This record gives sequence, structure tokens and C-alpha cells, in this order.
Amino acid sequence: MIATTVFVLLAMLAMSIPVAAVLGMLGLVLDQIYTFLPLWRAVGENAWVSNINVILVAVPLFIMLGEILLRSGIAEKMYAAATHWLSWLPGGLMHSNIGSCAMFAAVSGSSVATAATIGTVAIEQIEKRGYNERFFLGTIAAGGTIGILIPPSINMIVYGVLTQTSIVQVYLAGFTPGFVLAGLFMLTVAIGCIIKPEWGGEKIETNWQNRIRSLPDLLPPILLFVVIIGSIYFGIATPTESAALGVIAALILVAFHKRLSFTMLRQAIEGTMRSTGMIMAILVAAFFLNFVLTGIGLTHKVNALITGLGWTPMETLIGIIAFYVVLGMFMETLSMMVATVPIITPVVVSLGFDPVWFGVIIILLIETAMITPPVGINLFVVQGVRGRGALHDVMIGAAPFVLTLIVMIVLLIVFPEIAMWLPNMGR
Repeated sequence: MIATTVFVLLAMLAMSIPVAAVLGMLGLVLDQIYTFLPLWRAVGENAWVSNINVILVAVPLFIMLGEILLRSGIAEKMYAAATHWLSWLPGGLMHSNIGSCAMFAAVSGSSVATAATIGTVAIEQIEKRGYNERFFLGTIAAGGTIGILIPPSINMIVYGVLTQTSIVQVYLAGFTPGFVLAGLFMLTVAIGCIIKPEWGGEKIETNWQNRIRSLPDLLPPILLFVVIIGSIYFGIATPTESAALGVIAALILVAFHKRLSFTMLRQAIEGTMRSTGMIMAILVAAFFLNFVLTGIGLTHKVNALITGLGWTPMETLIGIIAFYVVLGMFMETLSMMVATVPIITPVVVSLGFDPVWFGVIIILLIETAMITPPVGINLFVVQGVRGRGALHDVMIGAAPFVLTLIVMIVLLIVFPEIAMWLPNMGR
């Protein structure tokens, strides 16, 4: 049964069928093969149940927040300001790529939006400043992944909904690892450019006067982060309400910078509707698939298979991580998450691991999948923004950062307090 499920899933993905359709069709196929009850009649009920959770309202709101920042040009000013503060490090603007990604991640909640936004602003600097193109592209693809680790994160909302875990706790757990990971990415750039100085491009001259002058351009993401995360942490707003506050604050900032226009709003709303439609279609299909998997007993079989191996909890965790690394090479990240997390998380929790801590591990594994060929979505996003050359350039440039993500996962396993000290304070 397990082998059949995996085979059918990978076969349909290989045929380039849209992910939502793949998950829905897989549920229908398994229903026809393994059950005597017409589970497909519950599609409508599952679609309703998967959409009435109030917390999911935060998804389109956070998407719209990122769209507003992208369409208004605030992100471009933020990148220019980061250049003055980070370009003195070995690697120059590649540190600005990662630093800007971290700041944009703190308000957008989306890795794809983060990579696309910073990539649009930064890529023209490759030839202009003489950077190693592959490594430069790799910093954008990897930096973009931070978008789902530093709260607010759309994927963290999905994890909380799927596992009935406190989203506030998962947000708090992702805060420190997000900035630690950004630091490790910058360390990777520095080491690479110390070993190969020619990768670092032309040194950018700046001074303290320019740095001080650029500070106002760093304020918008900081203010939005304070509004969103501060309102959650101090109990002023729920994650959904904080997302709405973030959108209002973003509109005020855009109006203050005289970038608010009907055209900008229309483009932001259209982008929000497209992204939200895709995500919700995947969630509806995934909820139905999980309903079928539970009905045919696959969830119980997976649990029995894992516990029957006789491994220690740590060996089991390492096996699960290896499974996600391999699966992430062939499966789109959100669909991988919604199809597997409801099955795997109860097993991990039964072994004594904290579901909040495991949520951060899952997000890091999702990040790894985003820059792992052949289907790493951020690789395609950066290549699309680049608009020329071969995809393998981005793959090669992102490879060192895959290793950095593995190092971060190891650090979290050895020192879980990196993620848990803030949630523990709030408990």
C-alpha cells in the first residue's frame, strides 16, 4: 500500500500535473483501490472543513503584505541601504543579498516572494561589479528560503493548522534560528570569498555619512516586524489579526513614501489572489488525501512500520530527516509538507520530541528542498528573474548553502534551546 501510494504520487508529478490535482487524484485512486466505502463523497465536506479555520485568513493577508512591499519599491530602497552596512564584508553585495532577504522575510512570510523581490533588485549587480555569477545567484536562492523561517511565515501557519500546534509558539521558535541561519549563510559567503577572493567582485566604497543617511530606508521592514510580531508576542493580536495590522501598516508606509496608487494596489491584489488560490487548492486536495489515507489505514501502517524498526528516537529522527531530504528533491515543498506532516508528526511526538521544535526542523527541511535540484522552487524563481543562461548555474551556486542548512539542522538537534528558549519563556 505504501509503495503504491509513493509510486502513483511520483508518477503524476513526473507528468507535470499541477500539484493540487495530483493530491486530489491520488486520493481518488487510493479510494477506488483500497476502500469499499465511497470516500470521494466527502470531498465537499473536506473542502469546507479545510477552509473555515480562521487562522488561514492570515495566509492571503501575509501574501498581500509582501506584494505591497514588492510593488511599491520599498524593497529596492531597503536593498540599497543594506549595501551601505554590509558590503565591507568579504563578498560585498552577496551579504546584502542575504541581509535584505532576512529583513524582507521578517514581513513577507514567503520564500518565493523573498527570492523574487531581492533577485529583481540585485541581479543587475553581477556584471556591473564583477561577481562570480553562480555564487551570487546561490546567495539569492538560499537567502530567499529564510522567508519561511523568520516569522511571520505562511508555512508555519500551515504546520500549525495541520498539527494543531500553537502558531504563536512556532513563530517564537523560528525567530532565533532564522537569524542564526542568516548569519551562517553570511559566514558561508565570507569563507568562499576568502578562499576565492575573485568571487567577491569590486569593492563598494561607502562611509558612515552614507550609512546614517540610509537608515530611514531600513525602518519600514523593522516597523512592520515590530507591529506584526510585537502584537502577537504581547497578546495584543492573534496571528490573523496581526497580519491585518501588518497590511494596514504597510499601506500607511507606502502612502507616506508617496507610492500608493490604484495601479500598485491592483497589481498587489491580483498577485495575492493568484498565490492564495494556488495555496488553498493544494490545502483542499491535501486535506482530502489525508482523509483517505486515514480511512485506508495508511497512517497507522506508517506508524507501525517506523516503530517496528526498533530504532532509538534519535535514529528514527535522523531517518525521517533523510527521508525529507530525498523527498524534497522530487516534490514541491508545500505539497510535500501537507501530504506528510499529519502522518509523520504524531510519530515524532510519540518518541518524546516537542512538536514546536519539530516544526522548526520541518521548516528547515522545506528550505533545503527549495534549493535542492531537480525541483527546488527557489532555483527556478532565481533563474526566471535572471532570464538568461542555464539553470545549473543557480544549482551549483546554491550547493554550498544546502550544506549550511544541514549544519543548521544538526545545531538544532544538538542544541534545541536555540529554537525553544523564546517559546519556553512564553509558556
